[in-house]
Amino acid sequence: MPYPKTWTTVGIAAVVVAAAAIAVPVLTGDAVPSAAGRTPTATARPAPDVPAVDAAALAALPEARYSAVVGGLLPVDRTVSSAEVFRLRADAPLFGSDRQHPVARFAATDFLGQPTTVVGLRHEGAWELVLTPARQELPSASDGHAAAQTAAWVPRDALVQQATPTSHVVISTADQTVSIVSSSGQVSRSFPAGIGTSDTPTPTGVTGYLEQRYVDPAQGTGDHPIQLTSLHSSAADEPYGGSDGGLIGLHWNAAAAGAVSHGCVRLSADGVAAIDALPLGTLVTVE
Repeated sequence: MPYPKTWTTVGIAAVVVAAAAIAVPVLTGDAVPSAAGRTPTATARPAPDVPAVDAAALAALPEARYSAVVGGLLPVDRTVSSAEVFRLRADAPLFGSDRQHPVARFAATDFLGQPTTVVGLRHEGAWELVLTPARQELPSASDGHAAAQTAAWVPRDALVQQATPTSHVVISTADQTVSIVSSSGQVSRSFPAGIGTSDTPTPTGVTGYLEQRYVDPAQGTGDHPIQLTSLHSSAADEPYGGSDGGLIGLHWNAAAAGAVSHGCVRLSADGVAAIDALPLGTLVTVE
C-alpha cells in the first residue's frame, strides 16, 4: 500500500515513513575524512577558518532534512564506533569538503518541531564533522548503489554538547538480529529481526544514528514507536512508493523475521521497547 501523507506523534503531524519498510537512498561524492577518534586530527595544513554566512544567505540554503537531496554533502560508506551528541543553538550552515561555501542548512528543530539531534564524528579547529539526515544522491542516479548516510562540516560554535550515549545498536543482516552493545563491546540484549529483501535490501557497512521516534498506528505499527534512523535506502529512491525519502526505521511488525521488508528492520514489541529506551543520537551500525 502507498505511504500515508503524514506522520503523527501523539497528535503531532509530521512526515511519512512506511512502517512496512523504509528504505535507503543513494549518496555519492568526496570521501568523508576519517572519524576514528574524538580528538583533533593532524593534517597537512590547518583547518580553514569558518566563513561568515549572513541570515539571508543561511535562510536561502536547502534544509538538510530526511527527504532532501543535497549534492554537496559528503557520502559515508563505512562504519564508525565513536561519536558525540549535540543540539544546535540555532539554524546552522553545513559545508562540504572545501569548507568555503555552505551547501545546506541544519535546522535547529526537526520535522516534529523538537530540538534537532546532531551526531558529531570528530572536530578540527573550529569545525565539527557531523552526520546528516539528508541524502547526497538518489539511487536512480547511481545505478542503485548510493551511500546510505551523509556527513557535512558545521561550525563548532553552533553546537551545544549533550550527554554521550553509553551503548550503540548493531544490526546484523547475516544473523538477522538487532543487538544493543555497550561501549566496552559487550552485548547487553539481542533480538531477532526482519530485514530487507534482495530487491530492497537493508544497507550494510554503514553507521547512522537514532534521529527521532514517533507513534503512527496508520503505519501498521500499532502503539509501538517507530525508531527512525538517519539512514536511507541505497538501492531505490522510494522502495515503498511514497515520499519519505527511502528512510530506514526500526519498528514493530508481526512478521519480524526473515528477509521480508523494503529495507526497514522489523522487531518484536520487546525489541522496539529496548531501542525506544536508548537516547536519540545513539549510533546504529548495519553489518
